[in-house]
Amino acid sequence: MSGAVLYGAPAPGLVEVPAGALQVSPLTPGSADLAGMADGSIDAAVVLAPGGTLERDAVLAQALRVLRPGGVLTALAPKDKGGSRLRKSLEAFGVTVAEDARRHHRFCRVVRPQAVVGLEAAIAAGAPRIVPALGFWSQPGVFSWDRLDPGSALLLQALPPLAGEGADLGCGVGVLAARVLASPAVTRLTGVELDRRAVECARRNLDDPRVTLRWADARQAGLEGLDFVVMNPPFHDGGAEDRDLGVAFVRAAAAMLRKGGTCWLVANRHLPYEAPLREAFASVDVRAEGGGYKVFEARR
Repeated sequence: MSGAVLYGAPAPGLVEVPAGALQVSPLTPGSADLAGMADGSIDAAVVLAPGGTLERDAVLAQALRVLRPGGVLTALAPKDKGGSRLRKSLEAFGVTVAEDARRHHRFCRVVRPQAVVGLEAAIAAGAPRIVPALGFWSQPGVFSWDRLDPGSALLLQALPPLAGEGADLGCGVGVLAARVLASPAVTRLTGVELDRRAVECARRNLDDPRVTLRWADARQAGLEGLDFVVMNPPFHDGGAEDRDLGVAFVRAAAAMLRKGGTCWLVANRHLPYEAPLREAFASVDVRAEGGGYKVFEARR
């Protein structure tokens, strides 16, 4: 194999991306898996580096692994989201880094030498594992990968036994889905998740014939006629708060439900979801509050 790979979606004009570069971000449904590519099989890689240390170093290590000697890695990140640490991360692999800065980003260019160090350790540190605090398989880079986020915890406390056919939108590694499946009255559950890594962990965590998992954007899942939906919708896109994202989840959930179907949703108290909920559903009730979050039950 030869050519180039692209990890992430840099803003237009921010960096030169080789023509025909293969997308390898786990947040792009249908993309290739960088971890599955052969050593030394790529000529060039462009990486919009993630902000988390373990995730970032693992991605950079994978990119260096698949590059042929003499191949070029261009890594970039916003200065305030890991960019200031990018050079140091790369130099830990024993490579020479040329660095510059523009448009609030740091850019690092590396020509892959014959020998690099520390790739296996960085890849292992960013690999899936069972997280004791969760009791589930998870992986650095996945939302709230090493702990139960407080919104989901509140929703778990408030969630009653459900019944029929439903969906978990933005299912992550399957923590909410596992609670839903504890009800024998649930006949089928579709988990929809944008992050391939979370989907792969959820496959390990949810050993139940009633479950179907989809690597997809929940806003375009194409589900309909459901009895229930559960969700802790995202409100960040590319690291920036995007309130419209959660509103789109609300509207998508309403479109998936049959008349009389219910949506159980947790959201930060400051997010303006109540008006969209009342527009999309026949009734909306607050079932729990705490820690800056609200749990809603909305009936179609």
